[in-house]
Amino acid sequence: MHALNHICLKLVRWTGWILLPVILAFFATGYAISGRYGFGALTDERTALTLHKLMHLPLGILVVAHVVPSVYLAMLRWGWIKQRSEA
Repeated sequence: MHALNHICLKLVRWTGWILLPVILAFFATGYAISGRYGFGALTDERTALTLHKLMHLPLGILVVAHVVPSVYLAMLRWGWIKQRSEA
């Protein structure tokens, strides 16, 4: 396995595990803002909105860091990108 492929695989795995609680928190704060499904009891609307807005940038960075290497590895698997010869 090439070094780039190994790095991409590790990045996909780590960002996947980090994304899981971030996405759950993003949904929880969104539901807390609207008061649906009992999430309004977690925090008040103003705090939930502040936390929700603070999560946009980290969530976007994590999604990009997860999706780009995933797509690269998928394209390698499908043969759309040819594997470089090891030097």
